[in-house]
Amino acid sequence: MEKQDDLFHSLEGKKVYFKALRIEDVQEIHDYASDQEVSRFIGWNLMSTLEESRQHIDIMLKRESAGTHLYASIVEKLTQAIIGTAMIFNFDQEANQAEIGYVLHKQHWGKGYGTEIVALMSDFAFESLNLHKLHAVVVHANIGSARILEKNRYELEGRLKDHYFIADKYYDALLFGKISNLET
Repeated sequence: MEKQDDLFHSLEGKKVYFKALRIEDVQEIHDYASDQEVSRFIGWNLMSTLEESRQHIDIMLKRESAGTHLYASIVEKLTQAIIGTAMIFNFDQEANQAEIGYVLHKQHWGKGYGTEIVALMSDFAFESLNLHKLHAVVVHANIGSARILEKNRYELEGRLKDHYFIADKYYDALLFGKISNLET
């Protein structure tokens, strides 16, 4: 999947571009990975120390190297700062589908970055990976993330009641999906 890695790491939009995830960027990644508000609904453990963030990046790099995940740092063009992480994972070769995920520093919420990031990942997955379907799973309380998917024409396909238990509270999982319109 090395060629796909290179393509994923070179995606570019109007406000952001993707680059390869690197251990050297641990401080910038730690800035949002250690924020309780950011990590609350993303499925990552809160990173309390720089070393925990470094270990998490190492795990992500090993997964990408094994070909099971694609990860990219999201860079804001204006400042050249890393503002998040984009990922495509849970590849199902037989069904020709995968899951997408994204994490953004909270200073960049509500500014259209998420919508652009999901559009870049979706186009890449359908055009370069030739996937039939993408899906995303969102904690129902994460309204911003659900809106990003809806803006990218992902459809709400289902709801799993009390699927997540976060900070002593149950949350539903919302299942979103999008089927490629490139197939003939």
